Parts: sequence; C-alpha cells; structure tokens
Amino acid sequence: QVQLVESGGGLVQAGGSLRLSCAASGFRISGNPMGWYRQAPGKQRELVATIVSGGNTNYRDSVKGRFTISRDNVKNTMYLQMNSLKPEDTAVYYCNSRALWGQGTQVTVSS
Repeated sequence: QVQLVESGGGLVQAGGSLRLSCAASGFRISGNPMGWYRQAPGKQRELVATIVSGGNTNYRDSVKGRFTISRDNVKNTMYLQMNSLKPEDTAVYYCNSRALWGQGTQVTVSS
C-alpha cells in the first residue's frame, strides 16, 4: 500500500523543539521530491520545506534557521526538526510526495 504516515507532533512551549517523522511505504522516497506543509485553523495550507532527490532543500522564510528537513533513505523516512518553536508555528503538519499526502500530525506551541 502506497502511503505516508506522520508522527511526532504534540504540545510544546514556545522556544521548545519537536521532530516530526514521515514514514513512507509502497515507494522509495530517495527518487522523489518530498515536502512538509502545514495548515493552521482558518488558513490555507502552506509549504514549509522541501527536499529533492539530489538533497537540495528549500524553506519558507519564517522557518529558515529554525527548521531542518532531512531524510533517511535506508529507513525510507523523512524528518522535520523544529527548534525555537513559536506560537505561530501551531498547525497540522502534513508530509507530501507528488500527489500523495499523509494524514497530518498536530503541532501546538503554547506561549
């Protein structure tokens, strides 16, 4: 079954850290572009970070220097390390590869 499953969300205080994981099954992430998106209540889904097969990464300006996207091709898993979290980072975080989406994981940052 081709799917993406996120984990690692939770409640954290401002300034804290979380690491999200996205486990892929049914395909190899190594040959595909991967990304993290997020959607806050009442807002549109927005791109957070991407990583392509060559390893190049890209981030939205508001998370640069705080978030790091990475992947482990052996474990077939993508990660998002989030440091110095802010209340405005509160959202449901989704992983994505082409047309495939995970179910999302909630991240809540308290002030």
